[in-house]
Amino acid sequence: FSSRVTMSHSEASPSSTPSSDAQAVQPSSGEPAGDQNSQNASSAQPQRQGSFIQGFLWRLLIFWFISNLFRRGSTPGRAFKNLFDKGQQLDLHVFVNEEENFTYALDNDNELFWFEEDLEYGNWEDGEKGDGSRFYSKEISLSSAVQNNESLYVHVLIVKTGYPIDPDDENYDRLAVVNRSMRLNQYRKRRIHKTVNLITGEAEISPGSIHASAGKDKDDVEIISYWHPNVTVNLLDDHTPWSPGYVPPPLDKYVEFDNASGGYYPILYLNDFWNLASEYFPINETTPKVSLSLTYSPISLFRWQMYVSQKAQSQWSSYLGESAESTNHDQDTLKQTLIETNPYLLGLTIVVSLVHTVFEFLAFKNDVQFWRSRKSLEGLSVRSIFFNVFQSVIVVLYVLDNDTNIMVVLSCAVGLLIELWKVTKVVDIKIDRTDLLLGLIPKISIKDKSTYVESATRQYDMMAFKYLSVALDRKSGS
Repeated sequence: FSSRVTMSHSEASPSSTPSSDAQAVQPSSGEPAGDQNSQNASSAQPQRQGSFIQGFLWRLLIFWFISNLFRRGSTPGRAFKNLFDKGQQLDLHVFVNEEENFTYALDNDNELFWFEEDLEYGNWEDGEKGDGSRFYSKEISLSSAVQNNESLYVHVLIVKTGYPIDPDDENYDRLAVVNRSMRLNQYRKRRIHKTVNLITGEAEISPGSIHASAGKDKDDVEIISYWHPNVTVNLLDDHTPWSPGYVPPPLDKYVEFDNASGGYYPILYLNDFWNLASEYFPINETTPKVSLSLTYSPISLFRWQMYVSQKAQSQWSSYLGESAESTNHDQDTLKQTLIETNPYLLGLTIVVSLVHTVFEFLAFKNDVQFWRSRKSLEGLSVRSIFFNVFQSVIVVLYVLDNDTNIMVVLSCAVGLLIELWKVTKVVDIKIDRTDLLLGLIPKISIKDKSTYVESATRQYDMMAFKYLSVALDRKSGS
């Protein structure tokens, strides 16, 4: 039989538990991925707290939206029940091969990576740790094709105890088997940076990129295969009756209904959420073997919705124009903060950030209201408005250049637009279309408003900026 859900070569894979991340294995040779990862980690530290809160609030909003849709859509229509009863005895079969769609055959036995029996559906006190989890780790050999950017897949099958997984067996029951497949390696861009230090004149390029950059243009982008050894197999412990057509996206693609039996297959979720992007290392001819660590554990409906919503957030961010590199960085910042930060301190930070967001919105609102109702410019500095525009442009260009979180960029952009709007309130701007520069460009005239010219404010404004410019010149000179 073919697996019901497979992943395309361009699809990102779902996520794993924090405990399994400690098992991450780095390559011993080949491309210096460790140096690259350490550079990424060190550069991410100064921006971690700044972008975490905005990204966390955005993810929280998406999670709340998906949760509400799921609750609303579960009541109408014909109710389907879970095909697996709570307490059902299960067996776990895990195969690893290079086929995207798994079809069982007798020669698949040599591709069997892990077999675990005597699992109990919905048992949260099973296993050595008493939390319902099972763990298995082993090194696997990579073929030359996989070392040269081909794909490697994991196929997970959970079957009721006593039933075979071979479709040709006379005792085979399709309603007793649930399966899921996922690509283990991820394809990412490796951009060849050929920057030059303006002070020393030397090119700054990592040793591992020198060979890769041979014969390539400056802006060439190479797609290479990356590996992370940790994957968690989550079996959703939920027996809520659901109705076909009423499960909202993106959750609907994980729920598979069987009309003949009036039930739905239990949700099997292959989870690598806690795998940090900085922990992935490249697969090449110097990595003949890699480690693969699998963890089986039950998962609640709430946590499953959270993981699915975070995956959907990445897809929605791409629709807003956010790059994949920026999204991965934001996700790593979120995960590291959740793992490393004290929960009480994290909660306090979130509350303070929410209050800051509210105050920022009120500041924008009051600023607009003040300038809309202002009739006279007496006592107001016109030059400071132009200076604020200059500052805002620099800030917006800076955050754009550093691939900052989209929420931070939007906040800075709104501030710039308000400053540009205030320019129209402090000066008279006229466009003369009869007098054209070079016969094409209309002349723009800018004049101070009469309420500003006729007051003493203009004189004090010029004096203040005269001294300010002197101070700035000396500061820049020093």
